[in-house]
Amino acid sequence: MPQPLAFLCISTYFKGEAFLRACKEAGNTVYLLTYEQLADQPWPREAIDEFFYLPSQDNSSQNLDIMINGLAHTMRSRKIDRVVAMDDFDVEKAALVRETFRIPGMGQTTARFFRDKLAMRMRAAAEGIRVPAFSSLFHDETITDFLRRTEAPWLIKPRSEASATGIKKVYSLDEAWQVIHSLGDNRHQFLIEQFKPGRVFHVDSLSKAGKVIFTRASQYLATPMEVAHGGGVFRTAVLPFDSDETKSLYPLNDAVLRAFRMQDSASHSEYIRGDHDGEFYFLETSSRVGGANIAELVEMASGINLWREWARLENALAREEAYQLPDSQNKYAGLIISLARQPWPDTSGFTDPEIAWRMNKEHHVGFIVQSPDRGRVLQLLDDYMQRIYRDYHASAPVPDKPTN
Repeated sequence: MPQPLAFLCISTYFKGEAFLRACKEAGNTVYLLTYEQLADQPWPREAIDEFFYLPSQDNSSQNLDIMINGLAHTMRSRKIDRVVAMDDFDVEKAALVRETFRIPGMGQTTARFFRDKLAMRMRAAAEGIRVPAFSSLFHDETITDFLRRTEAPWLIKPRSEASATGIKKVYSLDEAWQVIHSLGDNRHQFLIEQFKPGRVFHVDSLSKAGKVIFTRASQYLATPMEVAHGGGVFRTAVLPFDSDETKSLYPLNDAVLRAFRMQDSASHSEYIRGDHDGEFYFLETSSRVGGANIAELVEMASGINLWREWARLENALAREEAYQLPDSQNKYAGLIISLARQPWPDTSGFTDPEIAWRMNKEHHVGFIVQSPDRGRVLQLLDDYMQRIYRDYHASAPVPDKPTN
């Protein structure tokens, strides 16, 4: 029987239960580092040997020092073999831990490609991958030149936030400079990007030894940004498996992950097909499982649970054992989620046999529908959107900073 290994899982959001369970089922010791305010969340405690807590919700140098000093004391009596970041905001923490304690895995330089939107764009452009026109916010003359040679509108984005958090849309040179000046000493932490309308897609993958071994491509029917800024209902659906878009997105995603030096991880990447030219452009990527229940969507469409397989992959790598991806299926599935006015919405009136998953979260309503017919999936999503708007929907302003 192989010796158990110790995995430190860092999750500053409540997520990744399937990863934690699969990691424990493989015979490992599982430690979870999270925030104190998440201590009472329904973590799979049977799969977690010990919890460690960070006191505050930030990546300040003081908080990171607390993390490193606490782990240094912890590791005097406990060995840690692998470190796994389970959310975007944990990637930098995990890289710092690996670098400090010389633990195998993604280091800080590579981690920047999966957290820093400016680093992503510069790397992609250097590798010949199309990206929307962009500029850093370091040098005044460079910014003004960018604004004059590109057309409005533009998006001013935080370099290291997730989803639509903190994004501002501006429509003139003067308005852009007003927003840039309002950032004060933090403006170097932002970038500006030309906004071009188009259809937005996400590609969810697993990589092993630098090669993508599993991929699913889907189209946002309402993007996270549209939902956050417009108060809409989030919807996404798996693309036709033999469509031209799927055939274009798979090799593009492979090229992005190769350029960013992805080795062994789950990933969630986003692309836009510009209405102005029909070309695909890279938007962003991340070395984690997609949020907003996209993991459940992928599982309903393929039979592959990204969290579980990522844990199995990490375990095999740590033990220097072979990893075999289970056989996948090709089914069509669609996801719809909305904030709800009701604390616990009653969705018993939704009775279609295609419903494969129902959301069970306070002040939320959501479903995943599954069918061999993609047309039926889209029909149900449209119908459910109308019913949700009528009977359940609530909206909240997008936060300037992330919240748990």
